[in-house]
Amino acid sequence: MEMASARRTAATRARQSDDQIVVWGACVLLSALSLLLLVAVSSSGFGAARLTFAAGEISVLVRVGTSSSGGSAVDNVELCGADGDEYDRMLVDGEWVRDDARRPLYEPWQCPFVDEGFRCRENGRPDDAFAKWRWQPRHCSLPRFDAKHLLETLRNRRLVFVGDSIGRNQWESMLCMLATAVAGDDEASIYEESGSPITKHKGALSFRFRDYNCTVEHHRSPYLLRRGRPPRRAPRHVASTLQLDAIDSRARRWKDADVLVFNTGHWWSHERLQQLHCYFQEGKKLRLDMSIEAAYERAMGTLTDWVHREVSSYKTLVIFRTYSPAHTRASNSGGCASETLPELNSSRISLHRWPGMVTPAFEKSGTAAAATAGRLHVLNITLMAAQRRDGHPSVYNVAAAARTPAAQRADCSHWCLPGVPDAWNELLYALILRRFS
Repeated sequence: MEMASARRTAATRARQSDDQIVVWGACVLLSALSLLLLVAVSSSGFGAARLTFAAGEISVLVRVGTSSSGGSAVDNVELCGADGDEYDRMLVDGEWVRDDARRPLYEPWQCPFVDEGFRCRENGRPDDAFAKWRWQPRHCSLPRFDAKHLLETLRNRRLVFVGDSIGRNQWESMLCMLATAVAGDDEASIYEESGSPITKHKGALSFRFRDYNCTVEHHRSPYLLRRGRPPRRAPRHVASTLQLDAIDSRARRWKDADVLVFNTGHWWSHERLQQLHCYFQEGKKLRLDMSIEAAYERAMGTLTDWVHREVSSYKTLVIFRTYSPAHTRASNSGGCASETLPELNSSRISLHRWPGMVTPAFEKSGTAAAATAGRLHVLNITLMAAQRRDGHPSVYNVAAAARTPAAQRADCSHWCLPGVPDAWNELLYALILRRFS
């Protein structure tokens, strides 16, 4: 009996020992998993930060890209590569990510192609965070911008921007981004073909990258349409008309481009049109009662019809970059003067402030969409730009010595360089690679 009791006691102790080993093993496993999770969170760049908005301080989770390799701080995410229109949407469905390791993409004082009004740091802006945010698509990773590779892709080709001064903003950004691949001591390797200075604001500018035999051009056309004299017997207050059914007469200069990037929007306002005494016209008929929204939609139809009729889909990649919101208010100081951080919560952005310009008309019209299927890509940057109230020149749009309290006016329409337009060009880079590579 004593021996049986002893055997039972030994067996019980053995089971208890085994249980303790199992529990100990589980604890070790949990600790290891916790450590791995902590490392993963740290490497992905998630961390708490405090951001100050008008409503006060709020704690948010900010993703900060700290890795210098790869195109994304997100692990195990494939490069954007879906087919059709879904690809374009994947690029712009994303978030702004702070990236101190890789931004800015160029130094403004090393780039001679930037207008004085866009040189925010050189004009005295004390902060530089506006240049350290990049765009991260939610469901895929952008290819990391490679200036030399893009120049090779553009060899013997033309990259043409057509539009207003915001399009010029993007064009200057692209020039600076590409120039980083060219030796800085060889000024003749990049030159304006007609010898015009970069400060020229009207007409066209074409910079040739000599070693690649490619040009990067900007053609000024704020409406993309033909603007001219009013029809006979028009009222005296009508000084000019915007012909809604006719593309800009200089379009013959654009149509043979290999990459053609359109933009418009900022000149489509009552204030601007009244200042020009400009009214709408269709055919020979003056349309004094037409709304700006209806006229803009008609203009987009004219653009898509022209693309379908005149531009070769085999040769040319055509992109319409959507409206870039201005953050102005009624006051002279504007609505961007004291902003230093983006609005990371996109649900707080109301796009109804910019009626008629947010969704291009060709996205509403089934006929126009069918006519341009495969011919025109929509790069819808409106929401991502609306989040960047901090990226405008504000009062730093002239040199500090030239600023006077009486003449000081905040620029909340254009963008600092380096800055937000660099992100648009990274999206453009992805589209170009997909098409030509």
